[in-house]
Amino acid sequence: MAGQFDALILGAGAAGLMCAIEAGKRGRRVALLERAEKIGKKILISGGGRCNFTNIHCTPEHFISANPHFVKSALARYTPKDFISLVEKHRIPYHEKTLGQLFCDRAASDITQLLEEECRAAGVQTFLNQKVLEVGKGTDFFVKTGSEEFRAPSLVVATGGLSIPKIGATSFGYELARKFGVKIQKTRPALVPLTLNAKDQRSYCELSGVSMEVVAQAGGTAFREKMLITHRGLSGPAILQASSYWEPQTPVSIDLAPGREVIPAVMEAKTRSESALRNAFLGILPKRFADRWIELHQPKNWTKEALLEFEKSVHRWEVIPSGTEGYEKAEVTAGGVDTDELSSKTMECRNVPGLFFIGEVVDVTGHLGGFNFQWAWASGAAAGRAL
Repeated sequence: MAGQFDALILGAGAAGLMCAIEAGKRGRRVALLERAEKIGKKILISGGGRCNFTNIHCTPEHFISANPHFVKSALARYTPKDFISLVEKHRIPYHEKTLGQLFCDRAASDITQLLEEECRAAGVQTFLNQKVLEVGKGTDFFVKTGSEEFRAPSLVVATGGLSIPKIGATSFGYELARKFGVKIQKTRPALVPLTLNAKDQRSYCELSGVSMEVVAQAGGTAFREKMLITHRGLSGPAILQASSYWEPQTPVSIDLAPGREVIPAVMEAKTRSESALRNAFLGILPKRFADRWIELHQPKNWTKEALLEFEKSVHRWEVIPSGTEGYEKAEVTAGGVDTDELSSKTMECRNVPGLFFIGEVVDVTGHLGGFNFQWAWASGAAAGRAL
């Protein structure tokens, strides 16, 4: 069976669905091809099943790319307000959690249903369980999937990155880019927990589950949020954010008590002692962590100089991670299709007319908190309007 369309979109995730909707609304005949048995698998597991679908404070500064200016055009033309109005049109209840993050009140499936309904209304034809066997270009692009062949003058690649392979992530989009001579920026796991070396694991990892607010800094960029100790290292929003900027063999600097001082209380105590130090930590650090920190970093004596050195250690804990938890635990993939290869206005390849790349497969990585979804909506809309 063969099908002739105006546009073929590979991948029914956030970016692919938005692209299909925008193109369909403009009267394009769109075939949306998805490998899995249902659309939006990553949407459904995001935000703990509640889908952090955008962030009201979205700016280009919340994204990492070899070309930091690339995101500006798409983000300006499809904003958080645009997606919020779609959510409100479908009467989906939502709330702001912290730092501008918007979540569904009920479940992430509210968002996939919204996208499904919009696709239907726009006349998009969705084909599930489509394992792509071959992609090529003659007069038109063609995609062969088992017994079917689809043809169109435009092909949009929205196949995602390498993160979370258990729900079907593959390198397919990058391989396709290379096939058409499109350059790739080196990929790596991002928004990912960090692992500690054996010595640090022995020191801290039995405190697994302990959480505290910190400032974590890597690559010159700092984030003030929660940190969580895990069985193998460090996680929590502050660490996930810092991980996107972390380079192997370099330190992550952690302020364990941002804006708080430990030592003045010890200096004022009747006797400077370990018990005075423990009392000073009350309400600053979780007790189990404070006890372990004192055990490992206790001042050699109780002079003012030694106490000030101890204070410094609390605000500048330098950890050199042994690595990350990899793509299995990464929320997104950093790197990808080189933005120099694409038009920032349309997402079309400069050297391969009719070929578009959108969403996570592109070298654009958002911070934690709804920014990667906003990039998916914005880049999808940009391509959909250009088809």
